[in-house]
Amino acid sequence: MQRPLPRFVETRRLANGSLAFYFRIPTYYRGLGCGIANEPLGTQYEVACGDDGKGGRASALNGLFDEWNAQRKGEPSEQGKIARYGTIDWLFRQYKTEKAYTEKVSPRSRPDYERIMQMICDTVGKSGRRVGERQIIEVTPRAADKIYEKIIDGPNGLRLRQGEKVVGLCRKVWRIMRRLHPELFDKKHPNPWDDFTLRSRTKARKHAVTREEVYKFAWGCVKEGRPEPAAVAVICFEWLQRPENVVAGFLTWPDYRSKQWPNAVRIEHHKNKALVWHPLEEVVDGEIIRFYAEAEEILSQLPKIGVPMIMRRIQRGEGKGNTKVWSYPGMEKLVQQMRKKIDGVSELFTLDACRHGGMTELEEAELTDGQGRALSGHKTAQAYRGYAKKTIQRALAATRKRHAHLLTQKQLDQVSPTRNEEAAEVDTKTLSAAATRKAERP
Repeated sequence: MQRPLPRFVETRRLANGSLAFYFRIPTYYRGLGCGIANEPLGTQYEVACGDDGKGGRASALNGLFDEWNAQRKGEPSEQGKIARYGTIDWLFRQYKTEKAYTEKVSPRSRPDYERIMQMICDTVGKSGRRVGERQIIEVTPRAADKIYEKIIDGPNGLRLRQGEKVVGLCRKVWRIMRRLHPELFDKKHPNPWDDFTLRSRTKARKHAVTREEVYKFAWGCVKEGRPEPAAVAVICFEWLQRPENVVAGFLTWPDYRSKQWPNAVRIEHHKNKALVWHPLEEVVDGEIIRFYAEAEEILSQLPKIGVPMIMRRIQRGEGKGNTKVWSYPGMEKLVQQMRKKIDGVSELFTLDACRHGGMTELEEAELTDGQGRALSGHKTAQAYRGYAKKTIQRALAATRKRHAHLLTQKQLDQVSPTRNEEAAEVDTKTLSAAATRKAERP
């Protein structure tokens, strides 16, 4: 069955076989003066249209159209449906039309942004009014504190992480939108979310899987006839590409042992636009040493059914064409299904954990920051260090170096104790002579 498409959304088949969504205002409304821009919505249905065809980016754009059309007809706007100019509802909706959102927020992160913005707008104060109905200027630093306290006081206990997301998002939205609409913001307190005091919490670290677990999962998937999740897990672990990029088809067959680089794989990180070439082998004394032999063996199990490495065949009734790229939720669901079937794979096994495991292995190998970033594609040392977990292996390597330093110092002390005593005696005589000369001075 075909999924429903929102109003003004159309689909096109791309050259790589994937289906892309586009928002297009009909020429009839263009002739009437509609200035809402047409926009590509990406290749993921959930991001473009929501889970049921009533959400996603298309919902925000259709809301803008409804407001314009109502004003054109001279109709009063419906309370609660169309945001009034200058309200928090309007602020977030307008933010989602700006480049700061459309170009800087990845498709994978947008559902979480939408959820946080909706949570803020639907929060009800003591007066019974939604925060979304309030004017931007009404949100003073005191009001921001109250909104934060209201949100973290969840139905099932404290939600400190949600509170952090709210403050971080609001601080960014206020900063971006104030530059575009300065007349709507309080001149005395233009950004009430600056210098915000958050409640302290113990931050949980993301799980990182080991090399043994990654390949146990990968070979288990191959045995079950599912090489796609096996390949994604190995690529995230070995070559450190973000899982959403692998699943979306950004790693293609021409990137792997191409004519230009027959002994390397090309990894592009779309988050920071970094490009990394990972060597696959080298020749030493006439012998070929393959660095990723087992990983390449896993990749050899993949069927070549399109330009992207990770693709799946279209099931009957899904749409036109023979193949398409996976959606990220679909691949995550498959990974969890396979995890339950394979013995020895942790319940915490995820594609993110595979990448974090690979980053941790770089640190356990005692690479410098520069060497590690040459493989991971991170542009700053701070971003790079955030991924490597403080494991017992890293602590053991540091302890070995410290212990070796201690042994070396002891050996030096035992080899030359006489020289140390003679040096101490010379120092004593020198100090005594200096004291005598000082005393003899008039």
